[in-house]
Amino acid sequence: MVRKIAKPAVRKQGAATHGRRVLLMVATRKGAWMYHGDAARRSWRADGPHFLGHVVSQLVLDPRDGQTLLAAAKTGHLGPTVFRSIDRGRSWKEAARPPAFAKAAAGEKGRTGDHTFWLTPGPASEPNVWYAGTSPQGLFRSEDGGVSWAPFSFINEDAQFREWMGSVQDGTPDGPKLHSIIVDPRDSAHLYFAMSGGGVHESVDAGRNWTPLLQGLEVVEGFDRANPSFHDPHCVRLCPSNPDRLYQQNHCGIYRIDRPSDTWVRIGKSMPKRVGDIGFPLVVHPRNDNTAWVFPMDGTAVWPRTSPEGKPAVYATRNGGKTWQRLDAGLPQKQAWWTVKRQAMTADALDPVGLYFGTTSGELWMSRDEGRRWACIVRHLPEIYAVEAAEL
Repeated sequence: MVRKIAKPAVRKQGAATHGRRVLLMVATRKGAWMYHGDAARRSWRADGPHFLGHVVSQLVLDPRDGQTLLAAAKTGHLGPTVFRSIDRGRSWKEAARPPAFAKAAAGEKGRTGDHTFWLTPGPASEPNVWYAGTSPQGLFRSEDGGVSWAPFSFINEDAQFREWMGSVQDGTPDGPKLHSIIVDPRDSAHLYFAMSGGGVHESVDAGRNWTPLLQGLEVVEGFDRANPSFHDPHCVRLCPSNPDRLYQQNHCGIYRIDRPSDTWVRIGKSMPKRVGDIGFPLVVHPRNDNTAWVFPMDGTAVWPRTSPEGKPAVYATRNGGKTWQRLDAGLPQKQAWWTVKRQAMTADALDPVGLYFGTTSGELWMSRDEGRRWACIVRHLPEIYAVEAAEL
């Protein structure tokens, strides 16, 4: 079901958004859907399913042309692959050479990719470049718009990185992942990525060298925080309005870093103690580097991965993490035992900013006013893995 959303009773903010429509791209455990919003973001038209029955980890529209879509999919007998559309989803074609690990030498044990997990388009200066992160952890690059992929840099087979990655049994319930691939918009040679597990890493020379970026981050008690193997970043985001500031949602809290500092500062300790600062997704404001949103989950010893106390809420900071505000108007007030995965929360760039998240129970929620009021626009989808927003 796709719903029309009543106008929230809040004061008007910022500039008008006439003429700009939002496209939501929703990747799920059993296919992908797109939702086209009107200029007011009050009604939505469904387009899908695409790849019904396939596990789709992410669906991304290329911001450089507004037409090309890439879908990271795991497609039954075909295994892990990437699909590409150059007409905004009207037709699809599988990549000629999807991301895949190099064949192992005779007598050596190689790795097999389970699925492509993360897709990042390159900068405007490199119109055909894409990056992909996989499970188990691997980093790949395409230079022809997603048609063919090759390992990027040396990390996939490097002995030190392989040690930090751990075994294929380690990591999240869906397998260890390389994610949060970030290209500095000022310098295409400046890159970041994160591994769960394996830490956050930075290159300033287009991938020829990488440096762990772990200072200040905590790890589970009893483990060595100097060892990247024990670090589990959940999501890292760079601020579009200030590329020297990054936020991180981690297995051990919420952090911020302001470059050129190499030290992360835990900003989640100001969250309410009964809620904590553990979660997967993190979203930053497109124009204000002091504003960010998170979706906490229950991070107790048995890790139920549900909303704390069955009361879901988004928390916002508008001062760089000094304080946090609970935003739950319109959300269920009890007995809602779902959570939001690391790619399943996003924002548009309109004014006021629209926020969107998809749940593990297949609901798609939105706020037209930066989180002050929420409405459910879609129910009964499969488990949602990722939500992306684009303006058309």
